[in-house]
Amino acid sequence: MEKNDLKEKMLDAKKPDVKKQMILYFGFAIAMILLNYLIQKTNQIFVAPIICEIYGNNDIIYNFYCSTSPYNMPELIGSIVAVGITYSVKFILDKFIVFQKRDFQLKKTSQEFFKYFGFAILTTIENIGIQFLLTNFLGTPLEISMVVALAIGYSTKFLLDRKYVFKIE
Repeated sequence: MEKNDLKEKMLDAKKPDVKKQMILYFGFAIAMILLNYLIQKTNQIFVAPIICEIYGNNDIIYNFYCSTSPYNMPELIGSIVAVGITYSVKFILDKFIVFQKRDFQLKKTSQEFFKYFGFAILTTIENIGIQFLLTNFLGTPLEISMVVALAIGYSTKFLLDRKYVFKIE
């Protein structure tokens, strides 16, 4: 009996702690939202004005980065850069800390990253859709819609990442 108890404890010790994974996953998600905001504000306050002042007379840079008509290009580019950085950082945190993967093989990591990024796109669409429906059809205040949509989106993403990207059963 003692050997069986020891064996069960060893097997339990090897099983990933889903609750701990979720706490880390959502904690890092909140950190990435804050980092995204910081990157965008840094672009808005410091980077864009400097680049546009120095290089704004170049038509390509002006049209694709400095122009605010008809679209706010500095905001769009800042948002794209922020998303790219935060997705990459979150992937590294999720792989090595949340899901405790230790595989550094370029091929496998690249495959995981592309799956991760693909699911990020899908859950972003889910998030935007939920927020849109809540705000526009149910009259839910924006802040509540954002929180509900983010919670559902990150929950979906956690489950997809856990099962299909990092293959934790």
